Amino acid sequence: MIKNPFITTGYEGAEYFCDRVEETKKLTGLLTNGNNVVLISPRRIGKTGLLHHTFQQEEIATEYQTFVIDIYSTKKLDDLVAEMGKEILNTLQSKSKKAFEKFVRMVSSLRPGVSFDPSGNPTWNVEVGTIQNSTATLDQIFEYIGQSERPCLIAIDEFQQICYYPEKNVEAILRTYIQRCNNAVFVFSGSERHLLSEMFFSPARPFYASTSTFNLGCIDLPKYDEFAKCHFEKAGKSMEAGVVEIIYNRFEGITWYIQKVLNCLFANVAVGETCTKDMVDAAVDIIVKDNGTIYADLLYQLTAKQKELLLAINKEGKAKAITGSKFIKTYHLSAASSVQTTIKSLMDKQLVTSHLGVYEVYDKFFSIWLSRL
Repeated sequence: MIKNPFITTGYEGAEYFCDRVEETKKLTGLLTNGNNVVLISPRRIGKTGLLHHTFQQEEIATEYQTFVIDIYSTKKLDDLVAEMGKEILNTLQSKSKKAFEKFVRMVSSLRPGVSFDPSGNPTWNVEVGTIQNSTATLDQIFEYIGQSERPCLIAIDEFQQICYYPEKNVEAILRTYIQRCNNAVFVFSGSERHLLSEMFFSPARPFYASTSTFNLGCIDLPKYDEFAKCHFEKAGKSMEAGVVEIIYNRFEGITWYIQKVLNCLFANVAVGETCTKDMVDAAVDIIVKDNGTIYADLLYQLTAKQKELLLAINKEGKAKAITGSKFIKTYHLSAASSVQTTIKSLMDKQLVTSHLGVYEVYDKFFSIWLSRL
């Protein structure tokens, strides 16, 4: 049983998943009708949760083999191949002994090993070893996918990471494998809209015109309000009208922040008590203070120019024309060329995000912490 119904990491089933009824229906329809999909939204809106929830739908769970491969932390093609191998391996190990053994036989970079459970009993296991030739291993992985008894649905999460790989031909390599694979449908999920737009909508790029597009927005406030009150009531707690609206508006409807604050509120309201609007600020303060050491370390690692620009953007809230003379003079920054170089480094560190020329601090709790300096 889940102690706190407001999940902040992973997927724990439909009971703890807020709404997305129409989105789930649409994505399910696209995939079961053979469409590869590019799923785009800002980070922390809930793309990964939607993928897991969609893959749990009966018409998918009973007919397809499903894999969600997160490549956010990968740095090169070898890393991507290793993540594919690990995810397929781990999924098959928990679902199908026959398919698991077949995959182990087919992928030469997999290696056997022995681990020990808490009682000291040996357990045989398999892991991904050193990949000597990523293309050869991809051959084997896609050979398995092509021979899978059930068709596969494969989601590659944070797909834009391949744009940062040192290898220059990754898109072409993957496009070739995927184009030849007639036993799988793919979801390319990502959060950096400008990179994904270039990858999938530019005629010069390998993935051009190869997918259907799915833009994921925020969950509607009334749905979130209903979801939150329902879980409080199930636990013998109540919620004052307007609590969810305050959180929703403060964090612009972004799922993860709403869940995090609700998680904190739920933990601090006893059975029989009521969650009130004036508790929201206290919950946010708890979260920000808990992360204070991490935020201080992040700030310490920045150069003086990076720190100055970060604080200027944060003070502005949603900063426009940051290389313009007005912005530079207001915040006593260096020349426009210096700002241009510095903003790139802040975005590479994913401390700042931008959309349509508007810049803001990516982590909203970090932004609150910065505003208190």
